[in-house]
Amino acid sequence: QFQLKESGGGSVQSGGSLTLSCAASGFGEYAIGWIRRAPGKVREGVSCINPNGAMTVYADSVKGRFTISRNRANHTVELRMTNLRPEDTAVYYCAAPVGPYCGGYVDPQAYRTWGPGTQVTVSS
Repeated sequence: QFQLKESGGGSVQSGGSLTLSCAASGFGEYAIGWIRRAPGKVREGVSCINPNGAMTVYADSVKGRFTISRNRANHTVELRMTNLRPEDTAVYYCAAPVGPYCGGYVDPQAYRTWGPGTQVTVSS
């Protein structure tokens, strides 16, 4: 059974950095995306990386600040977040899409397997 679990969330001040990690267990290789949900808002696709790591996708709101990467040997995907803003406060989920690849943008509705989420809080 394919499962995902996030780690690395926490609280930081505006301008700070955090690195989230997503550990995958099970078989096969999948594209992995990061999706967040802020209080009172709809889910927002943040980033995605293809199975071989050659292609990445970012939401405009995080371009230049977030970097996604994967370690195929230990089945983990990291999201390095820098220059964090209060509006980045949300529960962050890693998830695998229905299809094998990321697609042109991160559509939360296209993801079928989700981790439980990790909280990121950015204070001003």
